[in-house]
Amino acid sequence: MAETVREPVHFDQSIDENEIESAGIEALKTVRPQWDPTNIKAKVLSGGITNKLVCFYEDGKFGEDTIVIRVYGQKTDLIIDRDSEKKNMVVLSKKDICPPLYAIFNNALMYGFASGMVLDEKTVRDSHIGLLITRALVKLQLAKSPEESSGSKPKSELFDRLDDWLQKMPENFDDPVKQEKFSKHIKPRSVLESELATLKEHLGAMECPIVYAHNDLLVGNIIYNEKSDKVTFIDHEYGMFNYQPFDIGNHFCEFAGLDEVDYNLYPDKEFQMGWLRTYLKEWNKANGKSADILQAEVETLYVYVNKCALTAHFFWGVWALIQAKYSTIDFDYLEYGVIRFGEYFRRKEEFLSLQVPSK
Repeated sequence: MAETVREPVHFDQSIDENEIESAGIEALKTVRPQWDPTNIKAKVLSGGITNKLVCFYEDGKFGEDTIVIRVYGQKTDLIIDRDSEKKNMVVLSKKDICPPLYAIFNNALMYGFASGMVLDEKTVRDSHIGLLITRALVKLQLAKSPEESSGSKPKSELFDRLDDWLQKMPENFDDPVKQEKFSKHIKPRSVLESELATLKEHLGAMECPIVYAHNDLLVGNIIYNEKSDKVTFIDHEYGMFNYQPFDIGNHFCEFAGLDEVDYNLYPDKEFQMGWLRTYLKEWNKANGKSADILQAEVETLYVYVNKCALTAHFFWGVWALIQAKYSTIDFDYLEYGVIRFGEYFRRKEEFLSLQVPSK
């Protein structure tokens, strides 16, 4: 990502998800005119559960200069502000926070590939990688966004988005098997609206900064490059202003993995306290403050983070139900939504009862 970041090229066309390879090779004549079209290789990237991903590279040079095309999943405009995503990617790439955005299509983006090792449930617990994650997170949180240029103080967009998603959440499915599962395991919208009101009350009472957040720091979206010894966050489509602890709480939830979700892997308090102390040191360093961290500061952040983790379960539960209705990607979104809401209600009393230490 050392190259000069240029403004992305705009192609007034839509890419058929079954013709990504041919469309990509054609676009590369503009984006990478020095590449020999007969020497370009394409590789489908697995793991995307919102969009379809294909990367392109010159034969024998995978990872050196590799470009990704991401074709938006069906109806994802219901849950993602694509205009904000593009603006944020341009800003973040100029600050070396995410790979460059090279081209914009009507239903797709073309951008740089972050080379390195995709984290998993084991590597995410590595203390050195954890330190790098805290540094990358602080850098992201302090990045300016186009919407902040007016100088006005940002507010969290979390609950505006959740209010919108709840209204778009399906209440029935054409597939009778899906409908039976939905009716059995998902509570009515009125109940979920009441739950959301409770979350608003708890998070609204938190005394924490509002920062720019990634909001989707699952292990698959964090790339560790051993050569440069840094981590890169990818897939910024859910980026928005949010409560400072949200990315951390959501990240801790994702220790459970995605293919085989196991919430027994959610980090315990001892692990969290060490991680949070490291994060606070990096936050203070970046803000020119003392590196001395009081125990009460860590305890307070612990409370906030776990309430945000609970909210993250709710967030992705609603998301999964919308995806279950519309997505054509081969992933059991309904089951994932059942799992996230199940964990939400299992941990609700425990996390909402946490209290910040008295001053």
